[in-house]
Amino acid sequence: MPNQTVSPPTSPIATQAGETLVKIANVNKHYGSLHVLKNINLDVKRGEVVVVIGPSGSGKSTLCRTINRLETIDEGEITIDGNPLPKEGKALAKLRADVGMVFQSFNLFAHKSVLQNVTLGPMKVRGKSSAAAKERAMELLKRVGVDNQAEKLPAQLSGGQQQRVAIARALAMSPKVMLFDEPTSALDPEMINEVLDTMADLARQGMTMIVVTHEMGFARRAADRVVFMADGQIVEQNTPEEFFSNPQSERARDFLSKILNH
Repeated sequence: MPNQTVSPPTSPIATQAGETLVKIANVNKHYGSLHVLKNINLDVKRGEVVVVIGPSGSGKSTLCRTINRLETIDEGEITIDGNPLPKEGKALAKLRADVGMVFQSFNLFAHKSVLQNVTLGPMKVRGKSSAAAKERAMELLKRVGVDNQAEKLPAQLSGGQQQRVAIARALAMSPKVMLFDEPTSALDPEMINEVLDTMADLARQGMTMIVVTHEMGFARRAADRVVFMADGQIVEQNTPEEFFSNPQSERARDFLSKILNH
């Protein structure tokens, strides 16, 4: 019998890489007379890590929050896996289950244990049994390095540990894409790296991620693409290597000169 080579199993992420998962087309957003998002166009491919950077007030967080409709848009369209964002109701709840979100503040349920925080969504929204949700939660808590804290309340954990629990909670829903909105900005300096390392691990494992951050080191090492925003617009986007070594716009050069020289 001839020797057969068995190719390793491919993950769904690997087989579908290159396909657009998040599409943002001609999106505009106003707060009263303030035009905070100006004709934004951005495609994020499955398995891609896109890091959005730029000065304060450039619209980064607003853009991030429109992707799961925490912020509504005035014009344009956002689709996730080919489906337009629903306006409200059950369809919106389902979409939010597919789009994991990690905020600046950890937003954990203070009166529930770490384990309960991570199992609640899968049981309530995904219909998982208590046993299955607990098993998955413990896997994820181990993956982010806080499985030994499972029975504690959030207030008994450090900020870095709480943020890693928040990441595990988002992952427990098996999202198609993870959004991170300045996930380290509320942390003490010594806790920042433990969260960034957890995020970098996720990136290596093929999770589609859109990350708003001011951590340039993370952008350099984990991003497939850096998107630079200013004044509500995408000014330029490139690979980290190209963006940091050879920014194309005066606005980006000015921004980088201010933050990289301190």
